[in-house]
Amino acid sequence: MISPELITNALRAVKYPGYSRDIVSFGLVKDIHFHGSAVHVTIQLTGGTPEIAQQIKADVEKIVRAVPGVSGVEAEVVLPTSAPAASQAQNPWNNQNKVPGINRVVAIASGKGGVGKSTVSANLACALHHIGARVGLLDCDIYGPSIPLMMGVHQKPTISENDKMVPPANHGVKVMSMGLLLDGDAPVIWRGPMIMKTIQQFISDVEWGELDYLLVDLPPGTGDAQLSLCQTVPLDGGVIVTTPQEASLGVVRKGVAMFEKVNVPILGIVENMSYFTTPNGERVEIFGHGGGKSEAARKNVPFLGEVPIFTEIRIGGDKGVPVTVSAPEGSAGKTFIGIAEFLRQKLG
Repeated sequence: MISPELITNALRAVKYPGYSRDIVSFGLVKDIHFHGSAVHVTIQLTGGTPEIAQQIKADVEKIVRAVPGVSGVEAEVVLPTSAPAASQAQNPWNNQNKVPGINRVVAIASGKGGVGKSTVSANLACALHHIGARVGLLDCDIYGPSIPLMMGVHQKPTISENDKMVPPANHGVKVMSMGLLLDGDAPVIWRGPMIMKTIQQFISDVEWGELDYLLVDLPPGTGDAQLSLCQTVPLDGGVIVTTPQEASLGVVRKGVAMFEKVNVPILGIVENMSYFTTPNGERVEIFGHGGGKSEAARKNVPFLGEVPIFTEIRIGGDKGVPVTVSAPEGSAGKTFIGIAEFLRQKLG
């Protein structure tokens, strides 16, 4: 016998166009009612285009029509009355999906490991705090969390009266990471669904408070885990970190494609380890030079800047005092603060 639960379960097979998540998990199915054995389904979109609405309508009617016992189906897909901004036209997230108190969520990503993504995340978080923003930093690298070390945070989260985790803070930045929940060097040996559940809890079960920006340090790569993360967290934009050599630039293109696939605006590309300056002032381009800037021009996205190889950056990361905290007026600190200023201007 057909029922709302049966139809809802069937609708989980309908993916939002461009996403691997379904319309049920996005909360878009608003009503299911019956006229005998005929089914009427109401879908309320929070953004999108008429083309997306038409695609969802066709998919819903096809799926429901195949449910045993259904004699007919009509899908009503309702678009918002006001037109959404162009950058958000295909994004199913709306303000109701946003985490209360968090104004902007920005992902820091890299197509491959070893390019200094977490170093950029930590310094950028501190740079945003330096220019007056309220900042949180979420370490989503479950298998290899390094943010606690780089931020000098080692205490475990406390539990609030609402049974939520209260993230510890250092250098004015609130931090949450799997590394804060593990004992010593205990490894995380989990499959994908457990990781996704943990990330969801890091968002919904943590008392972040009032934040202007939550930076999300994504795991390296562009696989299913990264795509799912981008679709779990309501992102306002993404920053891609690369190094100059071609081996890194090749996967930058995959990172750009990843954000495009999930309709996340690309805020820009950062070229890390851009060059090294010897004590006598000679500039040495160990990994080549200019690749990040040229790739940004090729993809028509902003180039956020070059981060040279500074010993101070490495020392700061090892000691838990990012260079934007220890020496904000130095060359390295100014580089990150410049990127932070750009993001504030871009995002508000």
